[in-house]
Amino acid sequence: MSRPPAPAVMVALLTCAALLAACGTPPELRDPPPGTVPSPRSTVPSTPSSIPSAAPPVAPTPTPTATAFGELTAVDCAGRPKAAQVIALLRRTGVLPPNAPVTVLSAPVCAGDWQHTEVRMPGREPLQVVTSGAPSALTLVTSGTDVCNIPVRTGAPPGIRAVACDAASPRGVPGT
Repeated sequence: MSRPPAPAVMVALLTCAALLAACGTPPELRDPPPGTVPSPRSTVPSTPSSIPSAAPPVAPTPTPTATAFGELTAVDCAGRPKAAQVIALLRRTGVLPPNAPVTVLSAPVCAGDWQHTEVRMPGREPLQVVTSGAPSALTLVTSGTDVCNIPVRTGAPPGIRAVACDAASPRGVPGT
């Protein structure tokens, strides 16, 4: 013989049933009830006087720029940006001291509009730098000895994630 369900099970089942009953087609996607007039947003003007004289402006479609790179692999940036621009950004943001000597260990590589560069100051560990934007308006995303952080993992193109995260991982597995 079976036992009746415990009260907690019944409450859970009733809660699930109530939640499922609330699901359905959103009001703006439902057909209007028969005999009603559709809202003005969905009607088409029927008289020439109600048609606007000029079409609304169309937003321009983005065109690829000379600095855009493919996103799947990081490639040499070909001087767009130059390593000196990345170093200047690091000095402006206070990551590097104003007059400290800096050696570029790996010139910027690009994927999409993101860049990865590696620099070193004497007596310190190499510093990885992830930037984004056009060479004339670089934005510092992150810098450090391990730059595989949330902004890079979630926002960077796959090519930059591969360089920033796989290189930082001791076993070649991102995030380990």
